[in-house]
Amino acid sequence: MKTIHPVDTDIFPPFAGFPAEGIEFLRKLKKNNNRPWFQKHKDDYELNVRFPMQCLIASLAERMAAEAPEIRFDPKKSIFRIHRDIRFSRNKEPYKTNIAAVFPMKGGKAPGESPGLYVGVEPGEVFVGGGVYMPDGGQLKGYRKSIAEKPQEFLSVLNDRVFKRTLGGIQGETLRNAPLGFPKDHPMIEHLRHKQFYVGKVYDTPVCLQARFLETVAIIFVAAMPLVRWLARVVRH
Repeated sequence: MKTIHPVDTDIFPPFAGFPAEGIEFLRKLKKNNNRPWFQKHKDDYELNVRFPMQCLIASLAERMAAEAPEIRFDPKKSIFRIHRDIRFSRNKEPYKTNIAAVFPMKGGKAPGESPGLYVGVEPGEVFVGGGVYMPDGGQLKGYRKSIAEKPQEFLSVLNDRVFKRTLGGIQGETLRNAPLGFPKDHPMIEHLRHKQFYVGKVYDTPVCLQARFLETVAIIFVAAMPLVRWLARVVRH
């Protein structure tokens, strides 16, 4: 019987890269997305997918402690569940075919609503970024109000040298027209039209197979923190 690393321990070894077997497991899961297959190969998931992510998170907690002390890195709680919520979905496949983790601000809202950082790995794509992916109506109203009333504060984030060089600009969906309450010729209209406020970079899968992926993630996270802090500050006020 296969012996797997413990997943409920508080001690994790330094991140050494995702094993190729983990990516292969996710690739096979896409073709065999059903409970019998997953249960038969669950040890592979624990050993080659979840455990390496836990090691990455534990290593990030140490690496980012000084540069993002307000972010929560928790090897036990930061990882998204492998099970999909299929209650209201036409797609009844029970499992996600990626491994992802989100790192919100300490004391913040639920992941996705709270500004934070994110890393996701799947066959064919790795995404590393930060911001807020699913802001609610109140958050959007606050962000737009702050952009309109304190444009220089927001622009200082976009023009931050490291932010601009590493991430370029804000991504996500935007409105086709001006949001309610703002003229279409508003000087900040390009930014007021955002429905999402996040940044990030996409990599090919092999980048995550090496131990230096930890530093790749850390560089993106450090660059994204000015936006994360601005988003959190606006919501608090």
